[in-house]
Amino acid sequence: MGFAILPDARRYRLTNATVPACLAEGLAPDREGLARADLTIDGGTLAAIRPVGSPDPDNLQALDLDRGMVWPALIEAHTHLDKGHIWPRGPNPDGSFDGALTAVRADRAAHWSAADVRARMEFSLRCAFAHGTRLIRTHIDSDPPQHDVSWPVFAELRDAWAGRIELQGSALVGIDRLLEDSYFDDLSRTVRAHGGILGAVTYPVPGLEAGIDRLFGHAVEHGLDLDFHADETGDPAVRSLALIAEAAIRHRFRGRVLVGHCCSLARQPEDVIDRTLDRVAEAGLAVVSLPMCNMYLQDRRAGATPRWRGVTLLHEMKARGIPVMVSSDNTRDPFYAYGDLDALEIYTQATRILHLDHPVGDWPRAITATPAAVLGRPELGRLEAGGGADLVLLRARSWTELLSRPQADRIVVRAGRAIDTTLPDYRELDALLAPEGEQA
Repeated sequence: MGFAILPDARRYRLTNATVPACLAEGLAPDREGLARADLTIDGGTLAAIRPVGSPDPDNLQALDLDRGMVWPALIEAHTHLDKGHIWPRGPNPDGSFDGALTAVRADRAAHWSAADVRARMEFSLRCAFAHGTRLIRTHIDSDPPQHDVSWPVFAELRDAWAGRIELQGSALVGIDRLLEDSYFDDLSRTVRAHGGILGAVTYPVPGLEAGIDRLFGHAVEHGLDLDFHADETGDPAVRSLALIAEAAIRHRFRGRVLVGHCCSLARQPEDVIDRTLDRVAEAGLAVVSLPMCNMYLQDRRAGATPRWRGVTLLHEMKARGIPVMVSSDNTRDPFYAYGDLDALEIYTQATRILHLDHPVGDWPRAITATPAAVLGRPELGRLEAGGGADLVLLRARSWTELLSRPQADRIVVRAGRAIDTTLPDYRELDALLAPEGEQA
């Protein structure tokens, strides 16, 4: 249960609130980048956001938040709902990237029926909704024949969850597979038929540059955005981010391109970093870091302490005007054994891992306004009069209070009303996820 009860009225006020100033225009920030405000809710609309203490000529019912924070609903730009929660039946034996690939491939071949994928994706969406997320992009494993199974499930869930969580889908396949004519044509038809976009993992394999070029050419032809997994490794010789940027420039690409991970960039020489980031900025790419998953997988060696945090260079990218954001990535699967699609947890951990503090500045946009814009929904992820009354109310009054506790008593407001934030019980998945030989 949340920390307070909203007024039982269509029109009401949230008074004495604290908001991140970077998410609400027209409010004077304090030295921490926070602002005090009163908000007026009218049904599903945030009718007004004014400086604290503003007069209320209508004498509306009000909830005094006692300086508690108000955030817009949260945005996740990079997830894997179709992999989610398979850990109990398909764990990663050593926590490595290769171990994750092997475990997922085996589980997918053995278990990923439409019913299995649907149940796990639905469970994940219920978690994200309870935590306060409004928009999610999920990658869909699209190796054949899985694309014929998972994309229809994605489309069904997108329609079923409309009005609660907006769901976007991006194909996930090794870049070399895109050079197989019959498969690529079939994949493209499937993705477009179900309202998705194209994407790939840019492994350092023969045909990498040809695969990237083919993907851009196809996206230009069909008016599609693109989403890449790039350089998820600590090997400084792996540099596909630069190849993606150069391809976007070469194709004069005008769609949106989001690139995830980019871990190896942090291990490269400074002159290589500078050249790469200049090209990324010129190409207009956006980058999403997955701090919890990257720190879990990168630099993992048996019996050794990791020497680096696994994350990419968000500060340097942001300084060049490159749109940057953070997201969950994997959830309770072989690529990340933990997580609950709690975007606020991601922001908290990203602040600690990536030093998004002192000052906090406009880093709250990394889980709200920036991914909303990159995913084509710029009206979301901000506190704006006339916008939707989709909010997250928190007891925390300052950054140190926000980032020190999990905010488990948060109130999630959708269309002006508080929702039930009870999380689904993992036991619901027991029959589905029992290891081989243990099914009831």
